[in-house]
Amino acid sequence: MPGVKYKRILLKLGGEALAGQGGFGINPLMAEDLAAKIKAVKDLGVEIALVLGAGNLWRGKDGLSHGMDRATADHMGMLGTVMNALALQDALERSGIGTRVQTAISMQAIAEPYIRLRAIRHMEKGRVVIIGGGTGNPYFTTDSAGALRAMEIKADILIKATKVDAIYSQDPKIHPNAQRYDELSYIDALNQRVGVIDSTAISLCMDNNMPILVFNLMRPGN
Repeated sequence: MPGVKYKRILLKLGGEALAGQGGFGINPLMAEDLAAKIKAVKDLGVEIALVLGAGNLWRGKDGLSHGMDRATADHMGMLGTVMNALALQDALERSGIGTRVQTAISMQAIAEPYIRLRAIRHMEKGRVVIIGGGTGNPYFTTDSAGALRAMEIKADILIKATKVDAIYSQDPKIHPNAQRYDELSYIDALNQRVGVIDSTAISLCMDNNMPILVFNLMRPGN
């Protein structure tokens, strides 16, 4: 694969990548657009695993603000990630890309259980693996799930797709003068509590020397 820097990647996507109008729901056109972007990378010969969020379907903090139990709210979010995984699988399959959906929560009628070696084997066979259900445990975000799975499948890098093109000292949409970092150490990211990826995920990557790349998914060609 001449010119390809990373042979195997873990791509962490927020639910907004599939969102409909107003940032909610699943828009089939958004799924198709996302599938086309993934296909372009897959066609380079890169092995791809995906971890999806569910912010387009459910935000646990909304439940917590009304007194909902944290574990219940998190489990609802995990189920939302599986809905997103199935929507993206359908779009990828229609674009000609073989896929497998695996989940940390057993639901054998619609997806395989997440098994590390099986996920690796699927990628080696040229399939895109979409991992739903987060870590399968409450109190962990899908960022943490992405970092964990990246280590388990021996990815070369964890790539976080967002609406910004880098890590900033503050939210650049709110603070136009926020400092942009082209490169940032794990410790500095933790100390500054950067909001683009959670601290548990950063710590896990730091302990295992997993590089993190942040990029703007919405910019054509990225």
